[in-house]
Amino acid sequence: MIVTLTLNPSLDRTIEIARLTRGSLTRATATRLDPGGKGVNVSRALAAHGIRTRAVVPCGGPEGEQLTALLGLEGIDVAAVAVAGHTRSNVSLAEPDGTVTKINEPGGSLRPEDLERVTESVLTEAAGADWVVASGSLPPGVPDGYYGRLGRQLTGLGVRFAVDTSGPALAGALDAGPALVKPNRDELAESVGFRIDTVADAVRAAEAVRAAGAEAVLASLGADGAVLVDREGVRWGESPVDRGRSAVGAGDAMLAGYLAGQTSGEDALIEALSWGAAAVRLPGSRMPGPSDVDRTIVRVPTTPDLTRSLSGPHNAHGLEQIR
Repeated sequence: MIVTLTLNPSLDRTIEIARLTRGSLTRATATRLDPGGKGVNVSRALAAHGIRTRAVVPCGGPEGEQLTALLGLEGIDVAAVAVAGHTRSNVSLAEPDGTVTKINEPGGSLRPEDLERVTESVLTEAAGADWVVASGSLPPGVPDGYYGRLGRQLTGLGVRFAVDTSGPALAGALDAGPALVKPNRDELAESVGFRIDTVADAVRAAEAVRAAGAEAVLASLGADGAVLVDREGVRWGESPVDRGRSAVGAGDAMLAGYLAGQTSGEDALIEALSWGAAAVRLPGSRMPGPSDVDRTIVRVPTTPDLTRSLSGPHNAHGLEQIR
């Protein structure tokens, strides 16, 4: 079983529009409401493939009740922890060319007593689990070192710990020696302090994160695929998508694919890339099921082209350029 923890879950409303024009009336062509949050999405993807999972989520107010109900409709086993704050709502405006404009609320604060109940729930659910996955941002009131503290407790129980977060929360998690870290390109650059403009840059950064404590690093690079650096070596692969509909949750689907394979190295990377690509082809934050996944589009060369330049925007302002 794979347990996920989402400290900052959400209700995710995706509104499809023909084109976003600021200051004008824009009519929706379609809309959907999904349970959201990075760990929640990992559980949704796993459950869609019939893989046993349990989602630990703090839930507050009517929005929290609605989140729990939506997860139940998807057949997700939920460990809901009642908290005093509110569950946030997010809105995504999706255009036909794949452009998505996201508006995310910060989420409600977690009091120390709320956080302690969440921790107790995770440790209880971790008994007999293969993995515990901590994903997403830390809400107000949660110290930067929380994931690291939780990871050390899980390691003491003999449970593998995976982390998908950024900034100080990621730095704090590395102290616990997680079995897997899954940053995206910008998060990886922020964690090491330099720009990532080529596959070689991504590999060097992933190796630095491993040196800081992670056993394996799966770094998603958007349209340029992903890099996996672990004890077996360095691998890069890609899974081209001709007509993407939404990249929301694609990184979460990628992480779920990696964990679902119960493997490592090339096989794990192929599974991760195929699940991530499947998510990009789906609307909103819908997670892919078995019929959506096409492993034949994945390419993992024996010798990766480390000189390959990465495309797309890179939020790395103020970071030095590697020469």
